[in-house]
Amino acid sequence: MCNNMAWTPSYHPISVSSKPRHRSKPTKLQIHRLSRKRCEEEVRKDMELMNLKLYLENRSIIEENNKLRKKASVLHQENLALMSELQSKFPHLDRFATTLLLLLQKN
Repeated sequence: MCNNMAWTPSYHPISVSSKPRHRSKPTKLQIHRLSRKRCEEEVRKDMELMNLKLYLENRSIIEENNKLRKKASVLHQENLALMSELQSKFPHLDRFATTLLLLLQKN
């Protein structure tokens, strides 16, 4: 307060004004918090999208894996049937010899 001014209630620095206060400029800290919050929101959305993509990829891999298991099971059953057929044709051979015979016939 200047020395040459007289004290009046309207001039006193602590006096309450009936005028609405203007919103002050956001501080650097407030701007930083808002910026960080937006960044965190973007990261959260990106993570959700990535999570969804990985989930769908996993589902696809699981389906493919199940198909391959079924094919492997069918091939195993066919293999057992062929081994049984060979052993009935060559009863004097053991399992190892039958497998060896199969390998030799392929070449």
